[in-house]
Amino acid sequence: MQSSRVFRADLLKDQTVIVTGGGSGIGRAIAFEAGRLGARVAIGARKPERLNETLDALRAEGITAWAHPLDIREPEQCEAFERGVTEHLGPPDALVNNAGGQFPSPAADIRVKGWRAVVDTNLNGTWFMTQAVGRGMIERQRGRVVNIVANMWRGFPGMAHTGAARAGVVNLTQTLALEWARHHILVNAVAPGVIESTGLDHYGPEIKATLVADAPNHVPLKRMGSVDDVAFAVMYLLGPSGDYVTGETVCVDGGQRLWGMAFPP
Repeated sequence: MQSSRVFRADLLKDQTVIVTGGGSGIGRAIAFEAGRLGARVAIGARKPERLNETLDALRAEGITAWAHPLDIREPEQCEAFERGVTEHLGPPDALVNNAGGQFPSPAADIRVKGWRAVVDTNLNGTWFMTQAVGRGMIERQRGRVVNIVANMWRGFPGMAHTGAARAGVVNLTQTLALEWARHHILVNAVAPGVIESTGLDHYGPEIKATLVADAPNHVPLKRMGSVDDVAFAVMYLLGPSGDYVTGETVCVDGGQRLWGMAFPP
């Protein structure tokens, strides 16, 4: 098994960690990092091909892992997934809500179907999965939830649908942090900036090329982020380092929120 570049190898030993959208991109990196720190890892995603490939790769490293197709927009699937994780790996100690999706579009051109699809995935899906896993955490009086959101603090031109949905998740993060604190459940979020991952492929080659070329103009650190940058922030919140952190959103964006925007009007 490969070791982490940052954390000690047994940081998450004997813990079960769920990563939605764990078949590719940021979710895959989070799954590998959690596994390298000793966690049992459960991944769910809508595309079985990527999911199975990642599962095989995790197991090839000696990581105890389980995978199952999952559409977080369906509450019944979220509940069934939680039961499957408990059966195969044990009750989940942590949930990383990474699954999501969006497409670039001027706000006036977003159709009803597109708006509903993005909000249903990014906001409703996050809630359905959190509720399904959170109920068991409440019974066990422990747990951690980390929501992967977006860098939308100064508005999100070209992404009104996902900006609205992710802002809802940030408020949900704060609300659950308060409601669930008495159950010893910590709820936080991580907001990636422009990250060099397979997620950029969904925007099309022209927009992807523009983002890569313009990153130095919009990011004070003059580079795009890596999937590991995000994964390390998540591990900080899942490990003992995050024991007194709840209701917070950690921005992993190279300072972009203070400077420029990834999608200028």
